Amino acid sequence: MVGWDSVMAESITHLACGKEETARGKMRGMRSLASSASLATADSDSKATDGSARSVRVAAWLFVCCALVFAMVVVGGVTRLTHSGLSIVEWQPIVGTLPPLSEAEWQQTFEKYQLTPEYQFVNKGMGLDEFKGIFWWEYWHRLLGRLIGVVYLIPFLWFAARRDIPPGHTWNLAVIFVLGGLQGAMGWYMVKSGLVDDPRVSQFRLTAHLGLALAIFAAMFWTALSLLSPHRVAETHAAKRSLRGWAHAVATIIFVMALSGGFVAGIRAGFAYNTFPLMNGHVVPPEIFSLDPWWQNFFWNMATVQFDHRVIAWLIAALVPTLWWKLRRAREIPGRARWGGHLLLALVAGQIALGIATLVNVVPLPLAALHQAGAVLVFAAALNVAHSLR
Repeated sequence: MVGWDSVMAESITHLACGKEETARGKMRGMRSLASSASLATADSDSKATDGSARSVRVAAWLFVCCALVFAMVVVGGVTRLTHSGLSIVEWQPIVGTLPPLSEAEWQQTFEKYQLTPEYQFVNKGMGLDEFKGIFWWEYWHRLLGRLIGVVYLIPFLWFAARRDIPPGHTWNLAVIFVLGGLQGAMGWYMVKSGLVDDPRVSQFRLTAHLGLALAIFAAMFWTALSLLSPHRVAETHAAKRSLRGWAHAVATIIFVMALSGGFVAGIRAGFAYNTFPLMNGHVVPPEIFSLDPWWQNFFWNMATVQFDHRVIAWLIAALVPTLWWKLRRAREIPGRARWGGHLLLALVAGQIALGIATLVNVVPLPLAALHQAGAVLVFAAALNVAHSLR
């Protein structure tokens, strides 16, 4: 019995040791799995952090480009208001980077301008010093366009080579660059229209030039916002879809408003009917359909073009506060949408006030330039609200 008890005790001891060893093996395995999971999580977090940092860098670059396009639009407006756009009669994307550097070169450039309809019919007798005043505005406008091309292309190639551009955005950014090239060509196409017979650029080409600039701005701004806020708002009920539709509609109408401003500038409609809220004592001016056929009034008639601009402004004055009120009442929407609504409302109020002041003071340069700048800021604010609700 003693021998049997010894055998049993030894067997039990071996079994216990085996179980303990098995338990230790399981613990080591669990620790190994936990360690692997921790490393995988850390690696995933590192990749996510690195991806987020890349998105921030690309977005920051796009915001810089947006700021340059904003400056380009403002300088373009001043160039238009100072009648400087036709002072450079050649399009030389590379050679034209340098301005005249000697008195002989200045004289040669001035002589080319003297052959244009604008000099012959508008600025006859202008001296060289006066010419330099309008030349520099157009020169800086074109130089800024070249700068935007460089500031966009070089970082884009750098980010693409380093694969820093998040998936799904590379081709979008390439298309934006192509649009930038088309914008330069559109600018020259616009200038050419004023170098032939009529010393005024076509209002259609001017508006297309402005519209393309705003489209490029919108594409870069929207992409930058998407890089910083890639997550979308969940569509849980019809109210949110309706709010999103309102935001997109407001942004679209503000874009149309800016285009109508292009026609106002193109035919100098802002220098007529300089009263508010009535147009020389009329709600609807009697000359609104004085041209035949009727459709020409919407593009060539000062009364009609300015009336349309005012009507769209009144529409925006009604729609934006309505959107703001809806954003305040909405539940479970991003905070960015709420403060974006406050900003949009404030900018629209300021823009309308600037428009009225510009009109009744017969388009003074500082107010007109601020009004054009305000149009871009209002458009950006509307895009921000729409993007926050996407």
